[in-house]
Amino acid sequence: MHKEIMIAGFGGQGVLFAGQVLAYSAMDLGMEVTWIPSYGPEMRGGTANCTVVIADEEIGSPLVEYPPAAIVLNLPSYDKYEPDMQKGGVLVVNSSMVDRGAKRDDIITIFVPANEIAEEIGDKKLTNMVTVGALLAFVPEISLEALKSALKAHLPVRHHKLLPSNYEALQRGYNLAKQQAPVASVE
Repeated sequence: MHKEIMIAGFGGQGVLFAGQVLAYSAMDLGMEVTWIPSYGPEMRGGTANCTVVIADEEIGSPLVEYPPAAIVLNLPSYDKYEPDMQKGGVLVVNSSMVDRGAKRDDIITIFVPANEIAEEIGDKKLTNMVTVGALLAFVPEISLEALKSALKAHLPVRHHKLLPSNYEALQRGYNLAKQQAPVASVE
């Protein structure tokens, strides 16, 4: 097994943290993992992305050119990474920040109003966890429970009060993706 995941958006959207949580959960499950962040010099609003590679044997290269799985949190990231997706891959799109539909019909595109869901839960910073939950509906290597365990194990104790809302965000994203999955089809 070898799975490559790309996560992209603006700085401040929790892109890097989303990748870290995925990497930690895979690592805690005993998998081989790489996590490579990339971001501009701006503190907020600049571009940010990261790649996560998980495998059951040593990883030869951490580079991801044509991901089979990706999360995009804004329109520039959607425009940039949709063409690079592997045929048959899954792309989770934060529809709160994207004003167009899919251009490709050979990948599964899941549209999630992540900003609105995060605000309903009570914290707009949960947008990233909503989309991670949606992605997990298509990444059987990492279960929702494994990701929740990783959050609890790796989040500083002072932030454990935030775990219930993070768990809710993950679950809501996961449920929404599962609802859309039969509608989304790949030839």
